Amino acid sequence: MKRECVVLVLCCLLLISIGFEVHALDYDYSFSAECLKNPLKPQYNGGIVTNPEFNDGLNGWAVLGVAKVENNVSSDGNKFIVASERKGPYHGFSQEFQLDKDKFYVVSGWVQVNHGDDATVAVIFKTQGGFQHAAWANAKSGCWSMFKGGLVVNGSGPAQLYFETNNTAVDIWIDNISVQPFSQEEWTSHQTQTIEKVRKSKVAIQVVDSQGKPLPNATISLIQGRANFPFGCAMNKNILNNNAYQNWFFSRFKYTVFEDEMKWYSTENSQGKVDYSTSDAMVNLCKSKGVSIRGHNILWDDPKFQPNWVPSLSPQQLSVAAGRRVGSVVAKYRGQVIHWDVVNENLHFNFFESKLGATASATFYRLAAQFDNKTPLFLNEFNTIEDQRDAASSPANYLNKIRQIRAGGYRGSLGIGLEGHFVTPNQAYIRSAIDTLASAKLPIWITELDVQSTPNQAQFLDQIIKEVVGHPAVQGLLIWSAWTPNGCYKMCLTDNNFKNLPTGDVVDKVRVSLTHEDLVGTTNGEGYFETSLFHGDYKAIVTHPTMVVSSFHHNLTVMPTTSESSSEGVFSYKFMAA
Repeated sequence: MKRECVVLVLCCLLLISIGFEVHALDYDYSFSAECLKNPLKPQYNGGIVTNPEFNDGLNGWAVLGVAKVENNVSSDGNKFIVASERKGPYHGFSQEFQLDKDKFYVVSGWVQVNHGDDATVAVIFKTQGGFQHAAWANAKSGCWSMFKGGLVVNGSGPAQLYFETNNTAVDIWIDNISVQPFSQEEWTSHQTQTIEKVRKSKVAIQVVDSQGKPLPNATISLIQGRANFPFGCAMNKNILNNNAYQNWFFSRFKYTVFEDEMKWYSTENSQGKVDYSTSDAMVNLCKSKGVSIRGHNILWDDPKFQPNWVPSLSPQQLSVAAGRRVGSVVAKYRGQVIHWDVVNENLHFNFFESKLGATASATFYRLAAQFDNKTPLFLNEFNTIEDQRDAASSPANYLNKIRQIRAGGYRGSLGIGLEGHFVTPNQAYIRSAIDTLASAKLPIWITELDVQSTPNQAQFLDQIIKEVVGHPAVQGLLIWSAWTPNGCYKMCLTDNNFKNLPTGDVVDKVRVSLTHEDLVGTTNGEGYFETSLFHGDYKAIVTHPTMVVSSFHHNLTVMPTTSESSSEGVFSYKFMAA
């Protein structure tokens, strides 16, 4: 009897994730970086703030220190509060709240000063545990600037919100303030919802026979290849001749960054003697394992981390040497790295600017783009998300640095690198800081994440990773934990036998949670198997008792669906068993 061939059609319907029901207050990720004639309405209608729009005079607000506080009205009817004749940085106005230890508070509003240059304004809460910075703003005259931040408190009790600037000659104007609390359950639900909406798509796979009839009870095994969300870890030269290190690393990560080996002081320790042998060996090893590399870094603005022969150069000599360095490393690894950190940490430091002028960074970005116009060029900075007390690298200043580089003549690709060297995380500040930076509409990566060694190190690491992975604007994450036998920079993931430490277990758990391992399903009566898949590449293997051959497979890619896309995309594949 002649055996009949069976034609199977695999139809993959990629559906826009429509989310799921969450019994929580939605989180507002928005931030306006524009300086506006009139401020936007307060987020969350002001939250727990009394009289957030100042439509009820000064109700809820009190004088703080020595200042003249009054309610003003603009020519078009907008009402706001003004502090003038201020006798000290914190003198002005305040409002008191009862804050709870187990909640996250998001703070936002609008600020303006009456004259002069931009004024740095700190948004501060005086709590029972001390003073906590919640946000920073670069206030201008003639238009309103938005600020956004957050805080958590060590103990429940009263807290006093106030605004501080060292420029006592200016009047502080504030409007449309919001302080919105979220429970821990609500906060976590936002992370989960983001992962479902931004990191995943719903997928329906239908199997039918040659007559187009649904084939129930077919088994579909989905094997994930490269994930769409980059999650990696730093490495160093110790990996080159250490099989145990290699086995541990390459079984986990497809993205990396070199700790020191590509930096200027590593490749040109003596002037004119350029040696890329170590970085070459590491690049070749990563290539052989299919691991992508961030280029870190071309130049470093910290005077302590220059090659030892550089600080004594004249400005003209430095310009030539730095330009030669840019051309050398970028041309050497062009097409072999996925990013370049061009001038590292140039919000905190200004080695090159102090010697070559205020536009030095912009000049180096332009030069790097001339040697490699395809690889995205990044800024890279610390304390923007990890320490809310640091005004130098505040989200507002980071956005200003981007404007400065653009004003200096660089118009090419640009990315935001956030190092993330944490002691104690403030999750509300982390989220609101990324909200602020996301307004630039540039790629955002967490580039050097680690946590200082404390009894809560692993717990804090888990909180931070979930926070940044659960933010829709973050496009990649690298852990800063290159192994050395004498200990890592701040945080190791393994011991010297490459057995996971608690931090390594945290990383593995989150890493696995962002992938699908051994995902198997069975088609229903209509021949469908439906699931939600992380974006990335998959091999679908289909088996059924009636098939002539034991199985067939096809590769498919699940990608984010843009808002302009139709509600569903249909992918049809035909397979004929021999």
